[in-house]
Amino acid sequence: MPKLPAEAYAIIEGRHSDPFHYLGLHPEGGKSVVRAFLPEASNVEAVGEHGEVAPLDRVHDAGLFIGNLPNGSKHYQLRVKFGNNVVEFEDAYRFPPILTDFDLYLLGEGTHQRLYDKLGAHPMRLEGIDGIGFVVLAPNARRVSVVGDFNFWDGRRHPMRVRGAGYWELFIPHAKAGDHYKFEIIGPHGHLLPLKSDPMAFASEVRPKTASIVFDEAHLPRPRPAPDGINALSAPMSIYEVHLGSWRRKNGGEWLSYRELAEQLPAYARDMGFTHLEFLPVSEHPFDGSWGYQPTGLYAPTSRFGTPEDFAVLVDACHREGVGVLLDWVPGHFPDDPHGLGSFDGTALYEHANPLQGRHLDWGTLIYNYGRTEVTNFLVSNALFWMERYAIDGLRVDAVASMLYLDYSRPPGAWIPNQYGGRENIEAINFLRRFNTEVFARFPQATTAAEESTAWPQVSRPVEFGGLGFGYKWNMGWMHDTLNYISKDPIHRKYHHDEILFGLHYAFSENFILPLSHDEVVHGKRSILGRMPGDEWQRFANLRAYYGFMFGHPGKKLLFMGAEIAQSREWNHDQSLDWHLLEYKYHSGTQALIRDLNRLYRAVPALHQMDCDQAGFEWLITDDANRNVFAWLRKGFDEHARCLVVVNFSPNVYQNYRVRVPFAGKWKEVLNSDSAHYGGSNVGNIGEVHAEGGELRLTIPPLAAIFLVPES
Repeated sequence: MPKLPAEAYAIIEGRHSDPFHYLGLHPEGGKSVVRAFLPEASNVEAVGEHGEVAPLDRVHDAGLFIGNLPNGSKHYQLRVKFGNNVVEFEDAYRFPPILTDFDLYLLGEGTHQRLYDKLGAHPMRLEGIDGIGFVVLAPNARRVSVVGDFNFWDGRRHPMRVRGAGYWELFIPHAKAGDHYKFEIIGPHGHLLPLKSDPMAFASEVRPKTASIVFDEAHLPRPRPAPDGINALSAPMSIYEVHLGSWRRKNGGEWLSYRELAEQLPAYARDMGFTHLEFLPVSEHPFDGSWGYQPTGLYAPTSRFGTPEDFAVLVDACHREGVGVLLDWVPGHFPDDPHGLGSFDGTALYEHANPLQGRHLDWGTLIYNYGRTEVTNFLVSNALFWMERYAIDGLRVDAVASMLYLDYSRPPGAWIPNQYGGRENIEAINFLRRFNTEVFARFPQATTAAEESTAWPQVSRPVEFGGLGFGYKWNMGWMHDTLNYISKDPIHRKYHHDEILFGLHYAFSENFILPLSHDEVVHGKRSILGRMPGDEWQRFANLRAYYGFMFGHPGKKLLFMGAEIAQSREWNHDQSLDWHLLEYKYHSGTQALIRDLNRLYRAVPALHQMDCDQAGFEWLITDDANRNVFAWLRKGFDEHARCLVVVNFSPNVYQNYRVRVPFAGKWKEVLNSDSAHYGGSNVGNIGEVHAEGGELRLTIPPLAAIFLVPES
């Protein structure tokens, strides 16, 4: 065998960073030289574009072949004998680059807003040949290969070339949509890493398998848009939070597919009066018990329930019913599964190298390095991806507090201060501001919401005024205070009166959503019903009063699935909701109440138009702690758009209870949570009451909320 140059051995040994420099067709010494590396091949010929055949000599037993193609031929195929089989195929190393110079420029500065159009696996046609273009970021790798169904999962066959600041690319002719693939990476110290799934994969295998799947985006149906203005501050916004795997299951306990959910869930949400569905994270994740909050594939709807096309059908079904779709989004951390983002190219690429910055102590997960332009570009592009490809109407960002504070859940000495010696994560703040700025610029009808559990200022205020730029913020303080209050026996509530009042001191400092989320019905906290004191009747009456209080309170609303049927037990992600409870009147009555509260909230402008405006609220009764009574007025844009809300958190009935109101005449009792229709005692005001001398004299039912509006 002839003596080979060092470059040939780099190919044979799998450590060449630009195999195109050696393999493929090259003019040398007036000849057209073809080199191919084909392990396990016994004979190779190059077939020119005019049918001319040139044998390639085997110059190394590992499978390196070299020969001369007749001059003038630029395109060729390889005719290869493997054992007794002869196959013809295109040589991947004769095709031009995938990324343009402009792509590389944008990728280098971290401003490529459509990262998902370039990175990952994309069906394409180059020089008249169909195949798949693969691109992945691995700046510190010595070699990256694509392995998959198309090459026997052999990393020697398709090493990629590196371009720009570490973007590896390769067009593989005749690879196709549906092929499974991963990346085989040799790290900077020459070690072979575990096979890595594609960070930009649009589809993945069902766990426990972890391969990425080539998906043809041209086949993705585009969901119709949601109704205009559905996310506006002045619009009613009542969110039904759902874990897709446990909302409802088949008789054998199997999950409903995206398409089966599309047939049931949107219509249910519409019938119940909800304006939005919010899905716990749908991005691909390896562990069911994480509920999606430890994702490994941010660009792939989880394969548990079907294909990307199927997920698009679910979104379209929601919009067809007039229901918006929000996704829980997790840009704060990711798991360290070997096939995932952790140590992706043999170094801390997506995460911080220092565990004092790069690992969550509570969750055992890795923290994104927001100071790296490639990482923030990856995350911002992902947010835009869900809105463009799937017409998602908004993103709820999980665990924002863990992103904002460098010392989040860390003991002294176990964190690294910022450049000014402070605890604020400046890079994360800049990322969140950029994320919100680009989302609202590209998709002005969409919204974002922050789960932020501290008193960080101006979370839902514009970036140009110093805010983080979110559309909404979850009101965690309201949730904790009011759940603590309602869990007390009524005889003790007078000592906790301020827990109801306190929330109104800051209720308009942000654009708030009032959440009763999945986190409040797990880990021993009990269900919402399970927190209620008293006998069975009192527990359900307490619950109905609390829901009435919530819907009368300023702020958008969010209920986790099961709360609307007064589920008795805690939520279990491995089981369906207890739909059989609707056979019992108290549970069906609670469901009827939520339905009517939603309809009232949407129908009465005073209950939603100024949810986030101080001018839309006026306290009327704040000092009746001994009787556990509160009363307030909600206001709409029109001066006659008013709604009186009175809540009695005691089991006593109060007759001739005086409440001042702005208008004389008839006030209609439009909802009473004590109605027998809901399982109550049917105490109330017989549908209406007249204001005399600026006052209403009300009958206030026990453990109940009543709503009254002036007759127009």
